[in-house]
Amino acid sequence: MDEPMIPSSIADIDASWMAAALGQPITGVNHEQIGEGVGVSSAVYRSTLEGGDLDSVVVKLPALAEEAVFTSTVLRMYIREVRFFENLAGQSPIRVPAGYHGAVDLETSQFVQVMEDMGSMRMVDQNEGMNIDDAQRAVDELAAWHATFWRKADAPVDRGDVVCLSDPVYPAVLPMVFAEGWEKVNNAMDVDPVIASVGPGWVDWMPSALERLSGAPNTITHGDYRADNILFDDEGNVVLLDFQLTGRGSASYDLAYFVTQSLAPDLAATHETALFNRWLDGLIAAGVPEADTTNLWDRYRDAALFCLVYPIVASRGMDFSDERQYALVDNMNTRFVRAVDQLHLADLL
Repeated sequence: MDEPMIPSSIADIDASWMAAALGQPITGVNHEQIGEGVGVSSAVYRSTLEGGDLDSVVVKLPALAEEAVFTSTVLRMYIREVRFFENLAGQSPIRVPAGYHGAVDLETSQFVQVMEDMGSMRMVDQNEGMNIDDAQRAVDELAAWHATFWRKADAPVDRGDVVCLSDPVYPAVLPMVFAEGWEKVNNAMDVDPVIASVGPGWVDWMPSALERLSGAPNTITHGDYRADNILFDDEGNVVLLDFQLTGRGSASYDLAYFVTQSLAPDLAATHETALFNRWLDGLIAAGVPEADTTNLWDRYRDAALFCLVYPIVASRGMDFSDERQYALVDNMNTRFVRAVDQLHLADLL
């Protein structure tokens, strides 16, 4: 059966398209958009199927907001997602969805990824924040991920599977999209004075931070390791989603983003050091040389300050009239303020 064309929208995915993509006798398909207010870089659908062996699959397509598509295309995010399922998913020590079909146009970044439906797994709401038991499990599995790819990220970068944090695309694009998001957030929200004082200097600081965060020793970073992308199975094991920001960089990048943005401020303030040390012990137990870990706290602080980019840039493609999307950016900003205060991040500027 011939490979199906990359669809331009979910309307192009009918039973015959799905049959070709899955190699199964699909006779009917029905789509429901999911994940609204959770992620903004893609449009995500649950497709229920008739015929074949699968009851449902999840389909990812480019975002519906033009601002999000622009950022995702320039940063090669859709290419990274498809390449992850093609070349890296089988090496992940963390359970990830099975990839059934993926295709991307390297010229336009138009893409489709069909994958296993993980809807039966337990979800954690990013806005509510993760409890400490779940956070400890997530940190343990993150350490295993980083150790698996420790000092092994060069080949994936060379293949184009992931993007190095020092890639020129970041300092070329982030100042523009950060400025647009900064204006939108300041117009729509009451920005905390801490953020207002840090934001203006962030763009000038960012290129040197990315150089430090990409230096050796490095690993493959997930790039978006947060509560909305982390599910739990019945045994409490992590099931990881969303591979559009995979990169080569310091392992501290993922941990800092997770702790500072996926835990409520009081919980992060209480457990941050313990979670960092737990993760560090996990790296060493998994075979990472202790000598490779000496600068990870410094890189953790760099990454925590860099994380201002997430709510600011993501806001460009968000609908602030949607209660959950507004709350997501507002909560991320509040959690960032805690990190700036407790980790003395303004001293880095």
